[in-house]
Amino acid sequence: MTALLTNNLSLLAGAQNGVKKLRELILELAVRGKLVPQDPDDEPASELLMRIAEAKARLVADGLIKKQKPLAEVGEEAEPFELPAGWKWSSLSKVAFVNPRNAAADSLEVSFVPMTFIGTRFDDRHAQEPRLWGEVKQGFTHFAEGDIGVAKITPCFENSKACVFFNLKNGLGAGTTELHIVRPITGTLDPRYVLAYLKSPQFLLVGGTKMTGTAGQKRLPKDFVEANPFPVPPLAEQHRIVAKVDELMALCDRLEAQQAGAESAHAQLVHVLLDSLTQTSDATDFAANWQRLAEHFHTLFTTETSIDALKQTLLQLAVMGKLVPQDPSDASTELLIKKLISKRRSTSKRSEKKETALQAVELIHPFQAPTTWNWVKLGDIYEIQRGSSPRPKGDPRYFSSSPTKNHWIKISDMSSRCLDGVLLSTDEYLTDEGASHSRFVTPSDIIIAVSGSVGKTRKLGISGYIYDGLIAIKSIEDETMKDYLYIYFQVMEADLLGASTGSAWKNINTAIANAMPVPIPPIPEQHRIVAKVDQLMTLCDQLKTRLTQARQLNEQLASTLAEQAVA
Repeated sequence: MTALLTNNLSLLAGAQNGVKKLRELILELAVRGKLVPQDPDDEPASELLMRIAEAKARLVADGLIKKQKPLAEVGEEAEPFELPAGWKWSSLSKVAFVNPRNAAADSLEVSFVPMTFIGTRFDDRHAQEPRLWGEVKQGFTHFAEGDIGVAKITPCFENSKACVFFNLKNGLGAGTTELHIVRPITGTLDPRYVLAYLKSPQFLLVGGTKMTGTAGQKRLPKDFVEANPFPVPPLAEQHRIVAKVDELMALCDRLEAQQAGAESAHAQLVHVLLDSLTQTSDATDFAANWQRLAEHFHTLFTTETSIDALKQTLLQLAVMGKLVPQDPSDASTELLIKKLISKRRSTSKRSEKKETALQAVELIHPFQAPTTWNWVKLGDIYEIQRGSSPRPKGDPRYFSSSPTKNHWIKISDMSSRCLDGVLLSTDEYLTDEGASHSRFVTPSDIIIAVSGSVGKTRKLGISGYIYDGLIAIKSIEDETMKDYLYIYFQVMEADLLGASTGSAWKNINTAIANAMPVPIPPIPEQHRIVAKVDQLMTLCDQLKTRLTQARQLNEQLASTLAEQAVA
């Protein structure tokens, strides 16, 4: 079975969360007796259990422990799986002591271990700090050298917080009350085999269904730890299992390091190559560089992150005039801009003071645009309106508990209720009274977040009302211009965030939005840009689809292999 694992490590580790699942599989195989071969010369578990029972009886006779109530045997119907020859089913209450107490002088220095000092890995070693026994003997969990502790509270239990206590000061310790402690009789169980059992997926899965209490405060009952079927291998095999688990976990560590190194190198390579695209001088130069990149698509763009980076680079190239060639026969944008300025001034409600302030702001060119393009301030060509929120929030005078014609548009809707960058619905609605206290937007507008998630931009597929963390670029009547501006503001998201004010909560005011520089290409070139972006975004989406299909196939193969391993 170990050969099945090691021969297919790349397949198992290559699946999503593959190394994590591989670690879980190793622990599951360990407690099922499928990780190392059985040795017929080992003392069978039945004799080991007899020795444990005799040792417990001696402790009772010596008055060191109380006599336990008779414990039921694990019936066949309760056995989770078939055990190898030489193994036996038992329970932790039969082979060890659960939640024992210590006795020591108050002046004795011991180890104190809070939950934060306990890790989730099989090979994690707990930290500790010195305390006097008199300080911690009450109100804390007791443990001793070689005991195994397992977290009993959510989410620590589900996250597999558990450890073997070792190197304790004077062999004793105390710590968080949110632990169950298992204390084997010395020389009868390998504590780290017990740890493997307490961390195995089967124990965690079943234990999760037995937790009691309210959400966020659920705890694993002591009787589950005591009575859950515990697979007991021969003691010699326990040692071999632990050694093999350590060996395979170390292999997982190396796989993780290799994956991290490969991912880092891959990300750097993608970054350098995409940077080379943005440094192209014009569309002709871009086409040549793109062709070189396209020859290596299937090796370069193998992660969603790299494909997203490619998308962002293509958008950046589009608004820099490097994605499609310029056509000298295209009409100048000067006349277009004059018309937009004239229309905005004839319809704008902006005060003369604000108009003067905007004209006083210097028009900055963030990058060199083609000579056929012209820069303009956004507020010169379109009206910018900030949203407004009825107060108080949730007031039934303003907010409707059922759908109305008045969609209430918030930042959360810009993530969850969009398709291809178009907002199609909302999860809240305003009454007519609430709508009168907000700002109306239509599908001819573009909305941008200016508070919190600054820079997030969406087109609109519905009319509605925007809350005060959004602005609207109003009345973009030309669909191509609207699509081009949407591309531009996707690129400018980081710049908007950089221009925002506030430390804990970022914010952009309308004066900053009005002064934003926008490069305007000729209308025919806008058409070419939008069409090219649509084409290349489709290509990127196809890459993502193939990536998802390949990942799903890999996961199916890995799952099949894991099922074969535990069968």
